[in-house]
Amino acid sequence: MSEEQAPRARAQLSGLYAITPDGLSPETLYAALAAALDGGARVVQYRAKRGDPGRRAAVAYRLGAFCRAAGAIFIVNDDLALALAVDADGVHLGGDDGDLATARRALGPGKLLGASCYADFERARTAVAAGADYVAFGAVYPSPTKPHARCAPLALFSRCRAELGVPTCAIGGIRLDNAPPVLAAGADLLAVISDLFTAPDVAARARAFADLIEENHRVRA
Repeated sequence: MSEEQAPRARAQLSGLYAITPDGLSPETLYAALAAALDGGARVVQYRAKRGDPGRRAAVAYRLGAFCRAAGAIFIVNDDLALALAVDADGVHLGGDDGDLATARRALGPGKLLGASCYADFERARTAVAAGADYVAFGAVYPSPTKPHARCAPLALFSRCRAELGVPTCAIGGIRLDNAPPVLAAGADLLAVISDLFTAPDVAARARAFADLIEENHRVRA
């Protein structure tokens, strides 16, 4: 992504944010991601906490190619070096995954920086001051990925919109049936793992999420 493309990419931070699940073989993951993109996923995050670095890089390269072909944004989770190595569109960092200001400098103005802010608005304020392009709050619902995470109040989304002016991402336990209140609260992005990638038809589930988000944003506008 060039420096000129960065503002357009920030403007595209809205919609279904597909986070890749652990435990799939590369070929299964590629097929699942292709289906999610076909259904309308707008942002993809490669989340792989473990594994051989070379294999992770190879998978990231392939996922990035899928995203570029689909016109989607490709983000690497927690690993700035990997994001830079595979020329991802950006990186998403949790609270223990590195300094945001350092990442911002390394990424330059042409890449995206996301930050996990959990249920903490002041953490979000600090993240934006350090150069984050979007902030994530969660878990908004109990999550099988992080079952002990503190639930984030939905009021954080409207407050962030009013005070910080950056896109917000909701994560944690989001399903098609419980997503409407999160969207109504002001979330721009819905980060989904289980309810997307364990669906019998991943493309259809992604399409249903995309349609729900588009309709909500249309009403909100």
